[in-house]
Amino acid sequence: MAASLAPLPASAKKPSAATNGVAAKQRAERKAFSDAEILDGFFKTAFGAEYHLAGRVDRIRKYPGPVRVAAEGADRRDRKAQLARVVAEIAAHVEHLDIALAEQGSEAQMAAQVTVTLVRDRNLYPAIAKSYGAERAKEIRSSLDPQCLSGFRKNERYEILHSDVILTVDNGDFVFLDCAYEELLQSLGPINDTDSVPWTMFNDDVQMGFFDVYDQYILNILYHPLITPGMTVAEVKAVLPQVLPEVRAFVAKVNGLRQE
Repeated sequence: MAASLAPLPASAKKPSAATNGVAAKQRAERKAFSDAEILDGFFKTAFGAEYHLAGRVDRIRKYPGPVRVAAEGADRRDRKAQLARVVAEIAAHVEHLDIALAEQGSEAQMAAQVTVTLVRDRNLYPAIAKSYGAERAKEIRSSLDPQCLSGFRKNERYEILHSDVILTVDNGDFVFLDCAYEELLQSLGPINDTDSVPWTMFNDDVQMGFFDVYDQYILNILYHPLITPGMTVAEVKAVLPQVLPEVRAFVAKVNGLRQE
């Protein structure tokens, strides 16, 4: 299979000065968006890549089947418990995505599609260098200066084969959760960061710490069965009249929102 296998470290959350807790941000969260606002964020994040190493980035990239997540690295039971809750919340809020944390020591863990490596902050760049090589690690550090990182490999059909996520465990609860949500979600496909959409966590100037409604729209569009790997922008636009109403209905239902 002629596949594009070079790792794609296209997502990086920069250090945040945010001090507000997750609960305060949830209370202030905007939850009502027009179709145009939702689709603007979808096209800006599902196509393109903040930093890419190989292959075209003008196609839809997503997992074609179930996704299992394995955690390794630093022995922090508290962080692994938080990660399990993050994965469970993503599963509950993306209708057509079968995602779960693989059981420790199981065959599913060995074959997991997403590997989350937990490291202490001082070991972040050694971990990046181990995954991407010393030269690329230098490029990532100089261009992104990340506090956490995610990337994926895809085949020639733009199906994601495997994702790698690196999270630091010793920078506080808010930073860990903010990174965990963003990097896990971006490892599923919407890998491009944008500074022109103020409601998405896929904006380095925005810190969430939870799975916000706006990004639920993006992930639910991406994982709708009519949106398939390899689609172009034009092909996606052709099916949106059927996809978007179904996505709106699901997001409204799971969040207790009134449908517009």
